[in-house]
Amino acid sequence: MIDIKDIVIPIAVVLILFGAIAACVAVYFRFERHRTDVLAAELARHRELAERAVQQQEGVQAKLAELSERVASVESILRSVD
Repeated sequence: MIDIKDIVIPIAVVLILFGAIAACVAVYFRFERHRTDVLAAELARHRELAERAVQQQEGVQAKLAELSERVASVESILRSVD
């Protein structure tokens, strides 16, 4: 005759295994969501830094153009003195 423990113990073990697998999958996807949020924040920060760098480069380029014009005017003055 079949004892009830012979049926309940394997079913309980299988349910515990399925529960553990489900918990692992849930934790994995929660970790991936957190990782994605952190990555998005880092990308936004890098984008902001890149935009700031472009603005600074444009400022430096404008100052360099102004200095080039001044050097050209000084050279023309020196040539006119000769």
